[in-house]
Amino acid sequence: MMNIKDSGLKWLWLAVVMLVLDQLTKQLVVASMSLYQSIEVLPFFNFTYVHNTGAAFSFLADAGGWQRWFFSAIAIGVSSLLVYWMAKAKPSEKLICISYALIISGALGNLIDRMAFGYVIDFLDFYVGNKHWPAFNIADSAIFVGAALMIFEAFTNDSDNRDNDNKSNAKNA
Repeated sequence: MMNIKDSGLKWLWLAVVMLVLDQLTKQLVVASMSLYQSIEVLPFFNFTYVHNTGAAFSFLADAGGWQRWFFSAIAIGVSSLLVYWMAKAKPSEKLICISYALIISGALGNLIDRMAFGYVIDFLDFYVGNKHWPAFNIADSAIFVGAALMIFEAFTNDSDNRDNDNKSNAKNA
């Protein structure tokens, strides 16, 4: 039997914390704002309550409904794969496990919305002048940061790991 402390699964707590934060902020928005209501926070940032039936940047939002199930299946598949990879990861592989946890939390946060409502609740609205970035949420942010960390880790840690493996192999030879 695998001990969670002996794998990357020890980072699942981060996924739970981010998932709870995502769901709490979405419910706060729903409870305190009307759909399409916008509250100016900074000269480049609003809280704007919108529904997104598509994926990132409203991709496939007008696809007729099948996308709900498609994106839900992707979220379940990706989350399952990342949990599997976390289980196989060494406890010392912190950055990659943190990235997996963030992506899992984001995928599940948006999955909960899709399953419960048929859309994702978005509310973070950044803009310059009249040009608005598509609204997003904490789950989307977690996915973005997790993916960025994964890319960073791929470029910075692989060569370090190879160097350490080569040094280990040289000592054992």
